[in-house]
Amino acid sequence: MNHSVEIKNLDLSFGAVTVLENLNLDIHKGEFLVLLGSSGCGKSTLLNCIAGLLEVSDGQIWIEGKNVTWEAPSDRGIGMVFQSYALYPQMTVKGNLSFGLKNAKVPKAEIEKRVQRAADVLQIQPLLDRKPGALSGGQRQRVAIGRALVRDVDVFLFDEPLSNLDAKLRADLRVELKRLHQQLENTMIYVTHDQIEAMTLADRIAIMKGGSIMQLGSPDEIYNRPQNLYVADFIGSPSMNFIEGEFDGTHFKAGDMNMEMIGYAYVGSLTPSARRATIGIRPEHVITGELAATAPQRFTATVDLVEPMGSDTLVYATLDGKMFRIRMDGQAKVKPGESLPIGIDPARASLFDTKTEQRL
Repeated sequence: MNHSVEIKNLDLSFGAVTVLENLNLDIHKGEFLVLLGSSGCGKSTLLNCIAGLLEVSDGQIWIEGKNVTWEAPSDRGIGMVFQSYALYPQMTVKGNLSFGLKNAKVPKAEIEKRVQRAADVLQIQPLLDRKPGALSGGQRQRVAIGRALVRDVDVFLFDEPLSNLDAKLRADLRVELKRLHQQLENTMIYVTHDQIEAMTLADRIAIMKGGSIMQLGSPDEIYNRPQNLYVADFIGSPSMNFIEGEFDGTHFKAGDMNMEMIGYAYVGSLTPSARRATIGIRPEHVITGELAATAPQRFTATVDLVEPMGSDTLVYATLDGKMFRIRMDGQAKVKPGESLPIGIDPARASLFDTKTEQRL
């Protein structure tokens, strides 16, 4: 497969502080790749290295088959959209869209064509004569995206572009961004700390921690088969339930729990000796109601707290002396203090070595 962006053995240090170390990442042509992680994990730093806004300490960055490690940002064939919109307040929308092209000495007719195309794609034609001060947050962000679009490049970089917007507008623009990618088929690299944005937009997600990529895969792979405890805990809301115990190759045991891991797909080979292990069970994979009796493994939990959320109900319960989260149907009728029969399918669980935190 053709690679649009290749990052090879990338290092970045600020003095004695290493932010990125020996990082490798290949991004396919036309792919929507999301860099996901909490604050300080290095995702925006990596994006700024690709953009040329930060000088790398070592390694190489290739874009569309060209080594751009030491190229200026304007020579890298990229368009960048920032969190802060970065629009010129004294210029109209049309002026903002065309400013960079005028500086690059693009012919007037070509500028007009590109501005009109971007306005059509982003549905901002009625706003072309307005100034940024007369626009809503969502409209400003559309203009900021338009300013990247008119550059007519192969790679677009987005640095948390929706984080300044309210929840509804964020959801609306998320859909528009996905539609935009399907329409343009350009390579897009998108930084966010919002896992919903990552899961809904990405072809692949790179989950980062401490300047390293913890897992790179499709949203489906990351959700269903997290490679380590960090990824398992990071993805999902509410997060995965974890129970520490022992695993002997067939059964997971913790307190009164003795669960035969029927249907669980192991990674690699297993040593027969028992080892400390942590099982992870997503709240939405807990089986409740009449179906609990048909589950491969059955338990009884005590309800502590109920959070009705309309479409579903979050239940905080106690299982074997530990807190256990359960996502139920929105119309579920449960009360604090009552006993709740639950079922677990080991095939949908995740097992991790407690010491290495890697998936078993």
